[in-house]
Amino acid sequence: KMDDDDDDIPQLSSHALAALQEFYLEQQQREGMKTSQGFNQYSLGSIEEDWQLSQFWYSDETASCLANEAVVAAGKGGRIACVSAPSVYQKLKEQDGKDFSVCILEYDRRFSVYGEEFIFYDYNHPLNLPENLLPHSFDIVIADPPYLSEECLQKTAETIKYLTKGKILLCTGAIMEEQAVKHLGVKLCKFIPKHSRNLANEFRCYVNYASGLN
Repeated sequence: KMDDDDDDIPQLSSHALAALQEFYLEQQQREGMKTSQGFNQYSLGSIEEDWQLSQFWYSDETASCLANEAVVAAGKGGRIACVSAPSVYQKLKEQDGKDFSVCILEYDRRFSVYGEEFIFYDYNHPLNLPENLLPHSFDIVIADPPYLSEECLQKTAETIKYLTKGKILLCTGAIMEEQAVKHLGVKLCKFIPKHSRNLANEFRCYVNYASGLN
């Protein structure tokens, strides 16, 4: 009978149980902060990094610098697309009063909390985009492909070229410079982006226009 097997169910030790309860309490407190009035849903870290999705958020300073660059490059009333670059999107949203619009293309559906500006995006299907996302409808596209591979860059490049009117700001590893030039015609910038956690790979920015990042 099934009842005879109840004794075999492993029991948590009191120490493990206390640790688990503490973890859940901290989680509830974090969620409570997020729903309180003082919480800014666009602040960096409001959605935590998921390393399994190769997510590494920029430092606050880098995200601000890239967001400001995008606003200047887009111009008055400009449209900005952030492809796999959520921390730049969040920084742009903090400047809500400014005259531009922005959307975020992202695989991680947690970012759907941003409503209509969120567009689900899988780089494996680079042109599988909503019909209302018209070709060449963005003044600048900022992209940070999730993986340092030519396949990922090449497919993301298809998306970038479809979306942009011309201007491209690419953030990826220094080892991808040759492929970045090949697939997008971009050049290395002097500006060196930093992440909130140090990465093993050197990271760089690339542009195809006269930018303020040099």
